[in-house]
Amino acid sequence: MSDTTTVNKPRGVERVIAGQAVMDGAGVKINRVLTQQLQRRLDPFLMLDNFASDKPNDYIAGFPEHPHRGFETVSYMITGRMRHKDSAGHEGLLTSGGVQWMTAGSGVIHSEMPEQEEGVMEGFQLWLNLPARDKMRTPWYRDFTSAEIPRYTTDDGVAVQVIAGASHGVTGAVQRELTEPLYLDIDLPAGSSFEQPLPPGHNAFLYTFRGEVQVDGKAVPALRMAIFANTPGSDGVRIEAAQGGRVILVAGQPLNEPIAQYGPFVMNTQAEVFQAVQDFREGKFGETAAQ
Repeated sequence: MSDTTTVNKPRGVERVIAGQAVMDGAGVKINRVLTQQLQRRLDPFLMLDNFASDKPNDYIAGFPEHPHRGFETVSYMITGRMRHKDSAGHEGLLTSGGVQWMTAGSGVIHSEMPEQEEGVMEGFQLWLNLPARDKMRTPWYRDFTSAEIPRYTTDDGVAVQVIAGASHGVTGAVQRELTEPLYLDIDLPAGSSFEQPLPPGHNAFLYTFRGEVQVDGKAVPALRMAIFANTPGSDGVRIEAAQGGRVILVAGQPLNEPIAQYGPFVMNTQAEVFQAVQDFREGKFGETAAQ
């Protein structure tokens, strides 16, 4: 497709982050890139996990039933198969290239379990905060197969999948008011570059999961996250790949609201968090879906 959108004053890189090796669920090994310490800086995003392994013991135990309230989870599977079930009656199979978008809202209990016993499992889970007005909304869930994710290829040969937001005239699979999330999977061949306009007030970062890219002369190698500077007057980002690389680019409008988090509950006040814990213990998140 023709590249008609240009960025005149691209953002630079504020810092490059390696992430933390942690275990979650029933023992799944993940790289936690966006940690709780970065929530204010990268508002409205709360967490980004990257999992990638060809060793079944690293992922086979999965994520048994656990609760969420007050935010959205976006699961993007690069390679593999994962079964979702939740207490709102939703069930779906996340397969290679697919996305699952779940709004926990007032509360949901769900499980995410591998449906493979060998091979590579690789993907991401991003937590997107909900504004105060929507934290107790009705839970929502949708599966998108790989074929349902809008995509395009630039004149430079860059292949882009638009999971959320819009890019170069292509509208993504999911749109959200207030937070206005942009979520792109960008595959850059050697010698290519890619530009994406962004509102100056949006917080933005990229994560390299193949090869290496360069932003404003700074290298961002594989398994590293680059936080873009909120430069006054900037109009977007420019990514270059001398040797080729593949990244996810994420941006959103900050909510600028208080964040009170206790594990899987993210509210605005401690009192609301205590209420979430009490509601969960009293079974007010609904019974789990039939197994």
